[in-house]
Amino acid sequence: MQYSCDINIALPRQQVVALFDDASHYADWQEGLLSHELVEGQAGTVGAKSRIRQQMGKRVIEMTETIAERNLPDSTTLIYEAPGVWNSVASRFSDDAEGGTHWHIDCEFRCSGFLRLMAWLMPGMFKKQTQKMMTDFRDFAVSQATN
Repeated sequence: MQYSCDINIALPRQQVVALFDDASHYADWQEGLLSHELVEGQAGTVGAKSRIRQQMGKRVIEMTETIAERNLPDSTTLIYEAPGVWNSVASRFSDDAEGGTHWHIDCEFRCSGFLRLMAWLMPGMFKKQTQKMMTDFRDFAVSQATN
């Protein structure tokens, strides 16, 4: 399953990307994030792997995040893997006409078992969750700029 999401953020791209790339702020805009721990490589470099623990409803999901591509402030691609799930998230950042930032995400999910059925029956659920995360980040970034 593949889909894309977009959002505009009324802040300059360098400021947006600096906040996006700062792991110390992840829990401020990633709902349910319990931990993000580097387990292999150098933080922020291609090939680096982190273990992520995420509260999703009543369940705690553990996944591995791998930096597959990093060309900030323009783009980055992260791969998330958990049992039965492989997810690629390619983010692109560009300047918009008003001096803010346009953030575009291309997602690809490969699922098995129950999640594959969910993706087939309710593909909009995945896109809605991604759009919510983008909105949460936008709101966080704007709140940081006004502090």
